[in-house]
Amino acid sequence: MTAAERPLSRGVVARYAIGSLGTGGFATLPGLVLVYYLTDTLGVSALIAGLVVTAAKVWDVVIDPWIGSRSDRALLRSGSRRAGMLVGALALPVGFALTFAVPPGVGPAASGAWVFIAFLATATAFSLFQVPYIALPAELTPDYDERTRLLTWRVVVLTLAILLFGAGGPEIRRAFDDEATGYLVMAIVAGVVIGVGMLIAAGTARRSDAAGLRRAEGLPAGDPHAAERSVDGYREGFRALRRSLPFRVLLAVFVLQGLATGLMLAGAQFVATWVLESEAAVTLLFVALIAPALLVAPAWGVLARRIGKERAFRIASLVFAAATLAMVLIVWLPGPWVYLPVAVAGAAYAGMQSLPMAMLPDVISHDARMTGRERAGSFGGVWTAGETAGMALGATLLTLMLAATGYLESTGAETVEQSPVAIAGIALSFSLVPALLVAASVVVLRGYPLRRGDVDVETNPDAGPAEPARPNTPGAHGAPSTTDGSTR
Repeated sequence: MTAAERPLSRGVVARYAIGSLGTGGFATLPGLVLVYYLTDTLGVSALIAGLVVTAAKVWDVVIDPWIGSRSDRALLRSGSRRAGMLVGALALPVGFALTFAVPPGVGPAASGAWVFIAFLATATAFSLFQVPYIALPAELTPDYDERTRLLTWRVVVLTLAILLFGAGGPEIRRAFDDEATGYLVMAIVAGVVIGVGMLIAAGTARRSDAAGLRRAEGLPAGDPHAAERSVDGYREGFRALRRSLPFRVLLAVFVLQGLATGLMLAGAQFVATWVLESEAAVTLLFVALIAPALLVAPAWGVLARRIGKERAFRIASLVFAAATLAMVLIVWLPGPWVYLPVAVAGAAYAGMQSLPMAMLPDVISHDARMTGRERAGSFGGVWTAGETAGMALGATLLTLMLAATGYLESTGAETVEQSPVAIAGIALSFSLVPALLVAASVVVLRGYPLRRGDVDVETNPDAGPAEPARPNTPGAHGAPSTTDGSTR
């Protein structure tokens, strides 16, 4: 058994999983409170608040493929992706605190500009960490089941982070009479925890033989600058998207599901305040969502080993869609009963997170075997861009629904009354719309072509006729490859 084939040590699995304190915290807390902070503390209109958050995320989408290609270059040049991860981990806490540090007395327009600039910088720091972090599983182990194990425990920590930040963040904010002070303290505490989690995970980025990696790709082993010429910026990410059918399908599914969960995340505080008529209910919503996910996440890994990742992923998605559809009744019957379908959705959400993340390294290694080129960073850049776009557009979709149904903004302690139409719009954004989006993702998932045998052939030559890796090796369905990697 080679070193690459040995099971991952518990230390590596634990340190990699702890990185999700950072990714889960940053994905959860801004999505949960940023729009509400802009509309109900700073007095920014719902549409402008949506534009502020979306514009920062669009920037994230633009730079993620570039960061992915730079990560691949760094791997070929130095043998490690760690440097970018460290920069992101150190810069993010500063930017996160500044996002919620708008000076008192600043008007809505200037407040929106402040938040936009600070959040833009924070999102950039996050991408510097997240893109190589996503790429690491494909390099840490080639084994189909070990990847499931690695990503399952990452999602256990991810769900714990969502609970910690989703429930704890608002509690810190409410501990202060002044809303602005509460938000700032919340941001400082959360930023430090996020940064520490990222720093720990950066330690799992292995240092490989850079010269050997360059030789494997046919580059001069003694020329570190060959990496700059080999990895062609944005083109690498889009080439990966063009040539890999499994990647296109999996990314489309994940973006649709990110749109659904981003919409629910951004709407949770509004549901608590206006549908359940208790701002504190957002904590109960998160406990109901995350506690089952925390318990059930390992079970999805067990199911995936028995029936395959793609089938287990489909089951999780269908359960989530059914649970959110049941919540439509809160339009007419708001009450604590909603915590039950939220809990069912939470159990399914654990599978919707861990299984596609475990499938992504399979897609990356399958592409490497077919092309003879290792481009995990480029895949990770496009993946992170898609994930970011889905979550950001979820918040944008919420603000569009709020504006269309006549939601009224407020500042500080100002009290307003929302119309029944606005409250119904909030309820539907938390139930019917996410259910439809996830149902659509299940239809798309039917086109995913990889199965266990397609992945196991990489580490078990007896499992199938593995061809030597060549740049023009046929793709997933045998379609001939052009010289730029696309299929004809």
